[in-house]
Amino acid sequence: MTTLPIISKKFYQAFLFILLLISLLFYPVHYGLQVAAIGAAYKAKLLCTNTFFAKREPELVLREDLSGPERFIYSNIDYNNKSVSTWFPGINTQQAFYLKGLGCVWSADMAENDFKAHAKDWIATDKTYLNKIKPSSLIENFTHPAFNQQQLNTAIDNTFLELDPEAPTLTRAVLIVYQGQLIAERYAPNISKDMPLQGWSMTKSVMNALVGILVKQGQLSINQPAPIKEWANANDPRSNITLDHLLRMSSGLEFDESAGAAVTDLSEMLFLSPNAAAFAIDKPLIHQPDSHWQYSSGTSNIISRIVRVASGGSTANVISLLNNELFIPLGMKKAIIEPDTSGNLIGSSYMYATARDWARFGQLYLQNGIWEENRILPEHWVKYSTTPTPAAKGQYGAHFWINGGINSSAEQRPYPSLPEDLYFAAGYKGQRVIVIPSHQMVIVRLGWSDDASPHNMETMVAEILNAKLH
Repeated sequence: MTTLPIISKKFYQAFLFILLLISLLFYPVHYGLQVAAIGAAYKAKLLCTNTFFAKREPELVLREDLSGPERFIYSNIDYNNKSVSTWFPGINTQQAFYLKGLGCVWSADMAENDFKAHAKDWIATDKTYLNKIKPSSLIENFTHPAFNQQQLNTAIDNTFLELDPEAPTLTRAVLIVYQGQLIAERYAPNISKDMPLQGWSMTKSVMNALVGILVKQGQLSINQPAPIKEWANANDPRSNITLDHLLRMSSGLEFDESAGAAVTDLSEMLFLSPNAAAFAIDKPLIHQPDSHWQYSSGTSNIISRIVRVASGGSTANVISLLNNELFIPLGMKKAIIEPDTSGNLIGSSYMYATARDWARFGQLYLQNGIWEENRILPEHWVKYSTTPTPAAKGQYGAHFWINGGINSSAEQRPYPSLPEDLYFAAGYKGQRVIVIPSHQMVIVRLGWSDDASPHNMETMVAEILNAKLH
């Protein structure tokens, strides 16, 4: 058993109690305790997954990933039990447990034995799809004749530059696939090609794929009312919300994901609620469906529950769907999406995968949903996913960001200097899987960039494309 940082718990208790008293001068008691509980759950969850699944050095995780206010929260890593517990005055101890095949799960306020008994049937054992498709390796061609190698190397070097110590870039991986060949790959120290890294909201785009697979199987229809039992009453205005509305973030449901506040719907959903989908499903309708676009992680967790029910209703069922119909065929050997305490996958945020795994996912979409001559996604699904959502002003499709702009005007694109057909999965702290059909290219960037970091996706992609000779 190891305690990080190595300071006595009594010291922490005294120090944190003083901090709590100070915080109460600025926040109401309830709000201050909410902030502390959110920080403690966040720290337990992130430290657990990075330690036991990603196999990163805990000291590095604490220094880079958990250096904000959560650094004042006491944490303990139990290597024998594969768990992390966190504590702060006035709140219950928060715990996250590693479960093989699932990653780490925050246990909410469940006791350890109760939680493990509750989760014992979540692991998927079905591997029926494993031998149906033999996944191919990425062909490595690090001196591709279509690129000026020196210029390409410089473009990648630039993504790792640290220009401002107050706003670190902390790029961890950059990978480029061109015409199905891996032409460039770079990792930061202590990061390797075999290390799974969190995609945060790039998980949303993977939920798009799961919906597509179930549509292909005839289990879901995007234009019918969303199969949510809580909305089934015809007098409930939410009964008119379709799966298409949810995929396009145009459901009209209330959800506060504003930046800057410590307590929002997002933080409550992920770190105070044991059931993220139920939290989001309970939100009221504040706009007519399809009339208003609003980015909402709650929407993605509603979709996650829809996927779970359509795949058979259990956690094991949805894990089997994810593995057998997507990850195994693509050779995404280390990819997982972690569930919450209810067993529902956190489709908004909790997918971990290696940079090569993320590249394979992007390549599937570049290849119009086909892998090794097998159709994984329905015909026209990629076109549907990247078609502009009317209320999103040319910036969003169906759980993918796009660069379409308004009326195809280059000046009004989100990234004016980049191709109009570019689309991408995007996650917190600068996670990106970028697909550029006109250049037959997939670019993956993973890291931990501060919001004010000089890291710029448009500059990175432009420099890579400028290295292309023809």
